[in-house]
Formats: sequence, structure tokens, C-alpha cells
Amino acid sequence: MAVPRDRRIVEEVLRTGGCSVDGLAAHFSVSTATIRRDLAELERQGLLRRTRGGAAPIEPIHSDLFLHDTSFQEQMRLQTAEKRRIALAAAERIEDGDTIALSTGTTTALVARSIRHRRDITVVTSTLNVALELCKRDGLSVFVTGGHMRGSWFSMGGATALDAIHSINLDKAFLGVHGIDPARGLTANNDEDAAVNRAMMDQARTKIALADHSKFGKVAKNFICPAAEVDLIITDTCTRAVDIGPYQAMGIGVQRV
Repeated sequence: MAVPRDRRIVEEVLRTGGCSVDGLAAHFSVSTATIRRDLAELERQGLLRRTRGGAAPIEPIHSDLFLHDTSFQEQMRLQTAEKRRIALAAAERIEDGDTIALSTGTTTALVARSIRHRRDITVVTSTLNVALELCKRDGLSVFVTGGHMRGSWFSMGGATALDAIHSINLDKAFLGVHGIDPARGLTANNDEDAAVNRAMMDQARTKIALADHSKFGKVAKNFICPAAEVDLIITDTCTRAVDIGPYQAMGIGVQRV
């Protein structure tokens, strides 16, 4: 089935971080007047914002929370294009009616921003920025775990968060990681984040790791799970074949975008 143009416009804006009217018209082989009408309707639906001569993604409502958080802003700037592509590919894996988990991390924050044209989705998250990103989105229900908040990244952990996650059956879990290694598994910098990610993995039928090329071969301090437990790794095209090979040998799917 052909993907409607309006959906493809939103995806293109999300993928690139912003598009011109002329560029979109050329890309979709339609007139600039048609693109302007499309953009006006998509802005009315809250799916993008029009700019002078083009369109840009909707600014997240949590942006002020992180305006002066240099750690988060620095991470958002790293491999930005790659993370956008990974996030869009992850969002394409979400189906109507799914219950999904989004872990803490900059890539999963972009997944939240990329969930469009889906209905009856329940999103389980331990991260306040993801919850705020989705709280006013039609067709989505947001379940926040609660727990002890780690202020620098607005993520929640501890026994309360773990108990909440273990009470829900998940169709898919999308995990951002700080390191992924075939022998030493998926790892995180923070111990509470690692425990929450482990709980999400335990509850999910399909376990999906989101890792740009810079995460391969790295081992962070806190263990999440063995690599063999992952069903799919979504990464970018800069990830080398030699880095992907060990996971494919384990029977793990790898999608490069």
C-alpha cells in the first residue's frame, strides 16, 4: 500500500530536521502550492510547524527543562542525523494497539517525537521528557512508572519503577544503550537505568536495541542483558560490517538506516 504524501512529508521533516517548500515540492513531484496546503493542514493537526519558506519538527514541550542541561544537550548533538534515522525506523515498527516501552536516552526521545499516524498505543516510560513529549498526543496513552528521579536526565528508577514495569506486559521494548558488545552485552552508565531497562526487556515480547555506530564495541559500567536476548538492533549505515557480523551470527536481526 502506498504511504500517503502527508505522512511522508512528516517523516521527511523529522528525518532532516527541517525542509523547504521548494525541496519538498521537488521531492514529491508536486507544486509548491500543493506543499503549502499540505503543510498548513499538517500544522493544524499538530504534526509539524511551518517556518519561513518551509517546515520544521514540532518543538518538544519539555525543551525548557533541558535548556540549561549541558549533559543532555551535548548528547542530543552527537550523531544527530543518525539518531533521527534510527528513531524513524523504530517508530515504523510500532503498530496500532501496541503497548511499548521507551527507555531513557536521546534516541528514544526522538522515537517519541516520531510516533505518528498510530492509534491505541500505550507507551510505558520511566523518563519524564518522553512522557511530556507524548502527553497531548491523540491516540496515545502514557504510563509513567514513577520512582526515584535522577534529576540530570529526568529518569526514574528504584523499586517503585521496577514494580510498575513488572505489572505490564509489553509488545515491544525500545532500549537506548551506552554500549553494545557481543561478548559483554548491552550496558548503561547508570545503575538504576540499567535495572529499569532490564525490567523492560523481561516484560517485552520483542526487544529492540537502538544504537548508533559510536556505541558498538563500547562497554559501560552497568550490565543490562546479554546481547543474545535482543531480537533486533537498529543502527545507522556508518556501523561497520565487522561490528554487525557477530550479532547476525547469533540470529539477531540488524537494520541499518
